[in-house]
Amino acid sequence: MRAAEWRKTMSAVGIIFSNLHDKNIAELTRQRTMASVPFGCRYRLIDFTLSNMVNSGITHVGVITHYNYQSLMDHIGSGKDWDLARRSGGVQILPPYITAFSNSANFLYNTRMEALKSINSFITNCKEDYVVLSDCDVICNIDLSAILETHVRSGADATFIVKRSYLTKELKAPTVVMESDENGRLTGVEEYSGNKSGYADVSLNIWVTQRRFLEDSVLDAAAHGYDDFTNDVIKRNLYAYNFRVYPCSDYFASVHSLTDYYMCSMDLLDANVRRQLFDVKSRPIYTKIRNSPPTVYSREGIVKNSLVADGCLIEGTVENSILFRGVKVGKGTHIRNSILMQDTLTGENVYLNCVITDKDVVLRDGRVLSGHETMPFYIRKGSIV
Repeated sequence: MRAAEWRKTMSAVGIIFSNLHDKNIAELTRQRTMASVPFGCRYRLIDFTLSNMVNSGITHVGVITHYNYQSLMDHIGSGKDWDLARRSGGVQILPPYITAFSNSANFLYNTRMEALKSINSFITNCKEDYVVLSDCDVICNIDLSAILETHVRSGADATFIVKRSYLTKELKAPTVVMESDENGRLTGVEEYSGNKSGYADVSLNIWVTQRRFLEDSVLDAAAHGYDDFTNDVIKRNLYAYNFRVYPCSDYFASVHSLTDYYMCSMDLLDANVRRQLFDVKSRPIYTKIRNSPPTVYSREGIVKNSLVADGCLIEGTVENSILFRGVKVGKGTHIRNSILMQDTLTGENVYLNCVITDKDVVLRDGRVLSGHETMPFYIRKGSIV
């Protein structure tokens, strides 16, 4: 049973958290949400989650916002680029609310459960039977309809997607480790403390549940003052409810820092990663369409192992780099291992290595800037250097 089949007998609504991890890459989220951070030449991070939902037959999606969400609204618009411009359902931007279900201090949400409390009315008014919840910074192309089918057949109260990963003591990113028995039933959940290295099932922060169960969980959390989803909902009710895990074998990456963003972007230079993300039959990754002229390569222009979007002008050398739309590379300029976002302009004889430029950056003639793959050099949006 796939998307076209299961939606005839059941329905699901999608909920996306757009701001929970903004502080992880404060450099890129000063003027935007995590969801609208540019990625991979022409996409935004939320494109992967939205596309996964749409490709799985989910046509009603709510996007929870917090602040700085003007760029997100501009990007999503009416939702037509994802086939979500609909009279019934479609995509809804859910602004931050302070309600009777919010925290006692009456400030905007900081945790996943507080975010869910703030959209309690949206959850209650939905007509769908199931809910798929996901963070916005998950870079993957997965079949959510298969996960929904498995969830329904198992009779689980909630199903969490996990991936077998190798964890090291040096890992600083917030990571939830889930343990399960041979039948896939969740038996343990802990936030990784870094006390040991080894393989473990890591939560991808994507899960499926019944709408009624989610609604009851939010009401219970509001009544008891709970604000931590992992500890107060999952861990507290581990044996009271039927929680299950669903292993993911596809490519997956999440962004926990500027270094993570850089490394995830560089992964796209691997043809195998690109195939797993963008060349999956019947599961394209959609984004906002922008009409640009073709990229122009001068006689002096050299490009090696790079991704170059349309609308660029290449008069220098580009190696192992990612160029977004409208980037201009001047004569004698050498770009290596770098990410240049939309409308970045470089002068002549510029040298960049392990550099990330945000949108509308201007680099004057002769500039030499270098970072490292573990600490890329970042240039703020609109800067003139």
